Amino acid sequence: MSRSILRAALLAGFASLALSAAPAFAQGKVVIGLITKTNTNPFFVKMREGAEAKAKEMGAELRSFAGKVDGDNQTQVEAVESLIAAGAKGILITPSDSRAIVPTIEKARKAGLLVIALDTPLDPPNAADVTFATDNFKAGELIGKWALATLGDKAKDAKIALLDLNKNQISVDVARDQGFLKGFGVDLADPKKIGDEKDARIVGNDVTQGAEEGGRKAMETLLQKNPATNVVYTINEPAAAGAYQALKAVGKEKGALVVSVDGGCPGVKNVKSGVIGATSMQFPLLMASKGVEAVIEFARTGAKPATTPGLDFFNTGVELVTDKPVQGIPSITSEDALKRCWG
Repeated sequence: MSRSILRAALLAGFASLALSAAPAFAQGKVVIGLITKTNTNPFFVKMREGAEAKAKEMGAELRSFAGKVDGDNQTQVEAVESLIAAGAKGILITPSDSRAIVPTIEKARKAGLLVIALDTPLDPPNAADVTFATDNFKAGELIGKWALATLGDKAKDAKIALLDLNKNQISVDVARDQGFLKGFGVDLADPKKIGDEKDARIVGNDVTQGAEEGGRKAMETLLQKNPATNVVYTINEPAAAGAYQALKAVGKEKGALVVSVDGGCPGVKNVKSGVIGATSMQFPLLMASKGVEAVIEFARTGAKPATTPGLDFFNTGVELVTDKPVQGIPSITSEDALKRCWG
């Protein structure tokens, strides 16, 4: 064999080795899993839209899964196992049960997947590689401060109804509830637990499953407990809409201050119409699109995303939305919010 032929053969061999060692994304699309709590809540619909758009832009394959209802851990477990078997590079998940899903998440990470919690941290948070989320405690605190300032001297005689998510007390639920109470000036007992405060102004807590019908039923229950209820905190805006229906049915909608968290377009419209006094706007589309970018970067380089300096998660931001601003609490109007809702 001549030297030139031998050289050509060696070069061809090296090229073949290089191709076989190339990362999976060069041979086919990077597979990314998105697992949300449900596929009906507008918040998670927007999250899926953001992930789909970014995956398409970057040439990745997105596989989406969702629980049947909020709190459905088993369906999420099955989704994670399916993605491990499919050879996915990463999983973006909004856990329905922050603790119960952890053993399955550990299995995914051991299999080499990057796991990013979106919106709702795992318990413990470091069970995921990183969390992309709103500062949920701050989101609650903002609406609590706004309600306190809006009521002024009347706040000392407030009757507060707390409409939470579910009985699991997942991290996002606890953070928003406790943030609201702190912002309103209520002394917290255990900041990692809902419902153990002793403040006489608290009428009680009930759960809504984050749904409009759940909000209505929870509000009816708490109004029966104390018809004088005049401050209503809700885990999200669908629950707030339901609470307002219950208040209106007994002619108490004008005398109650309803606050919430989410910042979805329907919720912002309810701020504009006066159903909700103030809400804290999140950015789920940003959470999801950043998550897709992070998984693709991990597939290419092995690099994992960093947290925001001073926090144990990547903060995607929060804005107070109200048409009745109070001095000292930065906010945006519903008109401005409608241009940005869930971007």
